[in-house]
Amino acid sequence: QVQLVESGGGLVQTGGSLRLSCAASGRTFSNYAMGWFRQAPGKEREFVAAITRTDGRTDYADSVKGRFTISRDNAKNTVYLQMSSLKPEDTAVYYCTAAWGYRLPREAKYLTSWGQGSQVTVSS
Repeated sequence: QVQLVESGGGLVQTGGSLRLSCAASGRTFSNYAMGWFRQAPGKEREFVAAITRTDGRTDYADSVKGRFTISRDNAKNTVYLQMSSLKPEDTAVYYCTAAWGYRLPREAKYLTSWGQGSQVTVSS
């Protein structure tokens, strides 16, 4: 199973930007579709963004489309989430995830590889 370690979270004001990174190890990174989910207090874990394993096609939740950008560097075994125009409702723990194969499912129940989570707090 692939191991995932996130970094880059923190506290930012409304309208600010943050970049999350997720370093993968243990398996061939380019065999995995990668993605990000988030979970706010009292809410279910929800899909944020995903990127396919080789051609880099991206998929976004409607709530972040146009503000967040997912990318990957297969040479560095790392996936990124660039977050801009942040809003207080973006406050959550952000989790990196991986799925063996071309495309990442949007449903958390189908995913078994998760990072430890990175807190993102957006102040109003």
